[in-house]
Amino acid sequence: MDYSLAALKLLCGQLKDARQTPSQNSFTIGGILFQRVWLQGILVTNDNDDRLLLDDGTGLVDLSLTGDFRQRQWKKSMYVMVVGGYFIRTGDLPVIKVHKIVDLSQFPDREAMWYLEVLEAYKLFYQPLIEEFE
Repeated sequence: MDYSLAALKLLCGQLKDARQTPSQNSFTIGGILFQRVWLQGILVTNDNDDRLLLDDGTGLVDLSLTGDFRQRQWKKSMYVMVVGGYFIRTGDLPVIKVHKIVDLSQFPDREAMWYLEVLEAYKLFYQPLIEEFE
């Protein structure tokens, strides 16, 4: 994992535009290279098999928990922030191998603020890079 590449703040629906690079270790969206993503959303399932589904209103991703993250009780309807490595699975939901997960359920404006953060990141950082590649 190349930690010099930023974890992109994205919505799950934007991940459908991600393309794997020839190196097979990273992905690109509009010319922006990444390996990790930063998402927020609601846990919609916990099948007690160390896998969770995250729904942010634009799509679903499968969360793969490892290590200490498996010890915590993650419950359906928790609103969480997740940062982790992004992986595409053919014919299935994308997977995020979780590096960080935080329960944000206690913060009432979390979802509205998240959409604004993603929009701000796009306008300040991603859009100029995308325009540069067009």
